[in-house]
Amino acid sequence: METNRTALAQKLKNIRMKTNVSAFERIVMLTSGSYLLYKGLSEEKKNVGKIGTGGTMLLRGLSGYCPVYDAVDHLKNGKASNINIRINSTVNKPIAAVYAFWRDFENFPKFMKHLDSVKPINYTTSKWTVKGPAGIGKISWKAEIVKDEKEKIISWNSLPDSAVKNAGKVTFKPKGNATEIDITISYHAPLGVAGEGAAKLLNPYFAKLVKDDVMNFKTYLESI
Repeated sequence: METNRTALAQKLKNIRMKTNVSAFERIVMLTSGSYLLYKGLSEEKKNVGKIGTGGTMLLRGLSGYCPVYDAVDHLKNGKASNINIRINSTVNKPIAAVYAFWRDFENFPKFMKHLDSVKPINYTTSKWTVKGPAGIGKISWKAEIVKDEKEKIISWNSLPDSAVKNAGKVTFKPKGNATEIDITISYHAPLGVAGEGAAKLLNPYFAKLVKDDVMNFKTYLESI
């Protein structure tokens, strides 16, 4: 019995000493795990899936260790499918004004509360910085515009090795004196294949963030 306790203590010590989850992933695990755990426990019929996933994500965020990474040689480098969010809205402004405002990414922090800054590197490449949860730390990545047709479409993609792997596009259509915008955003789960299930559970949460951003964009642009 004593031998088993010693072996278990040593195993836990090794896990504590070993960190194989990045700082960005730990932030995502802590915030997302807390959200899922809260949702799972607050529902009238306790959602075991959300509770279990939330608890696991919190443990990974707190410890900085993911045993799945060791077991399958970092599944985050495997082929995970995109998680997609799509939002449609109508802005009561002419298409020229809506396109021009969106094309200048430096405008984004004006209506995206979680975004700290967008700094242009050149005409098609920019550096994005978002605020960490509760104002703790910042996360940055670089993105480039891959398609730009005036008053029709803008699409972008994060550069390789970005902390946040994402892509998106927005299309513009005239609707009388207003403009219809259709936005699609795709991202990879921070834990690749291993985190895909959790990412799908969190999709309503991320979709609400995007929807709030679009509504803020509409309200801001219509007010100026």
